[in-house]
Amino acid sequence: MNNRQQQLDAFNKLLDVMDELREKCPWDKKQTLQSLRHLTIEETYELGDAILDNDLNEVKNELGDLLLHIVFYAKIGSETNSFDIGDVANDICEKLIHRHPHIYGDVVVADEEEVKQNWEKLKLKEGKKSVLEGVPKSLPALVKASRIQDKVKGVGFDWEEPHQVWDKVQEELQELQVEVESGNQDKMEAEFGDVLFSMINYARFLKINPEDALERTNKKFIKRFQYLESKAGELGKPLSDMTLAEMDVFWEEAKRL
Repeated sequence: MNNRQQQLDAFNKLLDVMDELREKCPWDKKQTLQSLRHLTIEETYELGDAILDNDLNEVKNELGDLLLHIVFYAKIGSETNSFDIGDVANDICEKLIHRHPHIYGDVVVADEEEVKQNWEKLKLKEGKKSVLEGVPKSLPALVKASRIQDKVKGVGFDWEEPHQVWDKVQEELQELQVEVESGNQDKMEAEFGDVLFSMINYARFLKINPEDALERTNKKFIKRFQYLESKAGELGKPLSDMTLAEMDVFWEEAKRL
């Protein structure tokens, strides 16, 4: 592993490379904050995939890609004298020190939950009008629901026991069934959303990240379905020509594997 000076040297080298690319490379010279945005989102998802796969080498690679983007944004900011990488680092240091008074001040906390509650209270003191202001509007709905619930929990708006949340899930399922039987599409969608929101809430009480859990299931399904496709290919038979019973044989094989 690298010592602190070697780490600083490596970061300084990255800054030098960024300066040179921005000056000499036609593609890098053309980029803006807006043009990089979708690429940054893509890199973040790739990091998420590597973490779920527990591929530490790929985690390292994807962290490098994200770090490049951070340096890139800071370089663009410096060109209009708006901010540079030093401002970015200093600001986050100041924020972390301010929001950790139990480390850098005389506040005493009992556990992680008190840390979270203090964090949200400090954000409100900093001028935020709502604890939900920190939830990005463009987050995927499932992730957004999870973050909303985390945020309001930080100020004490939460269920007390897991069984209460499970009872709420059951209640929402019953309400969904009523609307399914009525056939009102708009109300079915509204109630289905309530079911999902309640399930995400229950996952939180079980200390399960719902996004990670669903992605694990996605990966599992993809792996099993691709096994089914490969077996159909060995038989020289398109899936569309196979019966469900025939496909289920290979599906069960995939599950055992």
